Amino acid sequence: MDYKEKMKNWLNSKINSEKYTDEIRKIDDEEELKDRFHKELEFGTAGLRGIIGAGTNRMNEFVVAKVAQAISNVVLNHEGGKERGIVISRDTRYLSEEFTKISACIFAANGIKTYVFDDVRPTPMLSYAVRYLNTISGIMITASHNPKDYNGYKVYWEKGSQILDDIADEISSENKKLNFDDVKIANFEEAVAKKQIVILTSEVDESYYKKTLAMSLEEDIDKDMRILYTPLNGTGNKPVRYVLGQRGFTNVNLVDEQVNPDPEFKTAPYPNPEDVKAFSLSLEYAKKYDSDLIIATDPDCDRVSIMSKGAKGEYVNFNGNQIGAMMIYYILDRLKVKNQISERGAIVKSVVTGDLGEKIAKSYGVDFFETLTGFKNICSLPNRWDETGEHKFIFGYEESIGYVYGDHVRDKDAVVSSMIIAEMAAYYKKRGKKLTDVLEDIFSEYGYHAEKVSALSFKGVEGSKRIKGIMEHFRDTQYNSFCSLDVKDRIDYEKGYKDIGSSNLLIYHLADGSWFAIRPSGTEPKIKLYVYVVDKLKDKADAKLKNLSEEIIEKMNSIN
Repeated sequence: MDYKEKMKNWLNSKINSEKYTDEIRKIDDEEELKDRFHKELEFGTAGLRGIIGAGTNRMNEFVVAKVAQAISNVVLNHEGGKERGIVISRDTRYLSEEFTKISACIFAANGIKTYVFDDVRPTPMLSYAVRYLNTISGIMITASHNPKDYNGYKVYWEKGSQILDDIADEISSENKKLNFDDVKIANFEEAVAKKQIVILTSEVDESYYKKTLAMSLEEDIDKDMRILYTPLNGTGNKPVRYVLGQRGFTNVNLVDEQVNPDPEFKTAPYPNPEDVKAFSLSLEYAKKYDSDLIIATDPDCDRVSIMSKGAKGEYVNFNGNQIGAMMIYYILDRLKVKNQISERGAIVKSVVTGDLGEKIAKSYGVDFFETLTGFKNICSLPNRWDETGEHKFIFGYEESIGYVYGDHVRDKDAVVSSMIIAEMAAYYKKRGKKLTDVLEDIFSEYGYHAEKVSALSFKGVEGSKRIKGIMEHFRDTQYNSFCSLDVKDRIDYEKGYKDIGSSNLLIYHLADGSWFAIRPSGTEPKIKLYVYVVDKLKDKADAKLKNLSEEIIEKMNSIN
């Protein structure tokens, strides 16, 4: 069935609405219509994510309703799932509240106990709630750091981490069997009255905060340190401010325009603190308040990035690898002083994350593991260790500014990470050091590491073909060198590698120890390039990084 037939079926179906009919009929761009209807929105990184709007390849009430029914069918097929139930949270985006209510009504109509937060909550609190309430599943309505036109649907399973392929395949299989007529739906108010839907208030929050605050490592810190915080109009506002306040930080200022929920993200159109542009307004405020540290969390508060004042008073941005390395350095140092590093202690990173954290961990006698990209994979190891007792999970991270410290949350957690970062900066400030000094100390001890992550965007149907073509080209072409550096080996994860699993990912290791990785994004129409180099001299490493990145990007852009 081609896209025109699918569009005709949509317009003539019972599920369509006048709003969406008008939206479709106003579009006179054939490529736009083709993009909306050439396929159904697919599960990517543990759920759905896409542009809001009419169409089978868009995020809308009908796509969400069918997926919620598919999840219901899967839960009912698992012993005890109906009684254990599902917990739902949401962010501040357009239609997040509507998607939450629709999902809750469908779960309730299928006889599944359903918990819904009374307002927006961050992703890590949803992960915690799954564990705290012992539900079989959790749903987070969010598009994370994507622009305002997006929304998404993250699905979690009983350990509190995002679903792996086995459950995702079950949901996808059920979803393909369903029509909208198969969806069962209850009335929200009636389901609440019958306690089929339970509205959560403060109980889960209080437990989460208690666990989070218990992860603090040091009291001998400069609590007067000037912090500027922005939640980028997302869910982090209350939890991050509360935790920093409870830790005694009294000098916390805010970016006024970015405090309250705003689905338009007017002052941060791309609300991703991994991109330094998201700090534009923060820098103005930081200069006004003479802030020592800027903390920014993304809209669902699972990612966090920072800028810190440098030696000359300038503000320095740190990438995700650097922040992760500094956190490992600080956490392990403080745990060692307290004699609290377990003999079974372990840290986990993704395969596209840099090597510096691993070197630090091993110097403290801590085991180190790699997984495929995504926290669903990172947290699959501590999930397994819960059963085997083989290792004690300390920290997990990836280069895309995602970190989790401790065992109470099984996903990226920007709340506990913001607390640890603030504490770390305040600890070193009291000892006369800035975070730039700390990073230089790490480089002096472990070697100078430089890295760059680039993303090439290719939208629409043709864009998907282009991304596929680039991956096929690098798979089919035997490159012997890049920037005069011989290729030592190429690892293709498409059919799996060792015990890490399969993914659409290529990694090239070069003769001098440099390496790079290429993979399509799981959440955006992009192909990503990760380049890593190490050298004794900063200038040589930076030049190597620049030349290597430019040569590979030039090759990628030349592929049609």
